[in-house]
Amino acid sequence: MTPVNDELESFLVRLETMPLMELRAEWRKRWGSPPHALRSSRLLRHLIAWRLQAAEYGDLTWDDRRRLKSASLPTLQTLKEGSRVAREYLGVIHEVVAERDGFRYRERQYRSLSAIAREITGVRWNGPRFFGLRTGAGHGAP
Repeated sequence: MTPVNDELESFLVRLETMPLMELRAEWRKRWGSPPHALRSSRLLRHLIAWRLQAAEYGDLTWDDRRRLKSASLPTLQTLKEGSRVAREYLGVIHEVVAERDGFRYRERQYRSLSAIAREITGVRWNGPRFFGLRTGAGHGAP
């Protein structure tokens, strides 16, 4: 176990209440100009804390980074032929059946769930996301 650096720990506590301008000044003092597009105090706080802790206690190994990245990627549940998925949208239940060469929705054949989601909503959607087949990262609106 790595010993705790009290000075670093007390700085991390102070970091939690720093406003954006002070966070940017802290970054500038330590590493030069902060990333230009970075306008989130929460994100800047996390980045500063990450860099300081990595320098003090050691950064993640390449293998740890790979595992974290793969754990954050969305996974897609695949549908076997004959499987049915349904989604309620604007009070209407929409049911889709998986077929060998695509999907059937309202007696019409589609090549993708995204095409069906677009047919239902009128806007571009990720079809697996729309029908709840994605797990992990990437939930939410189109």
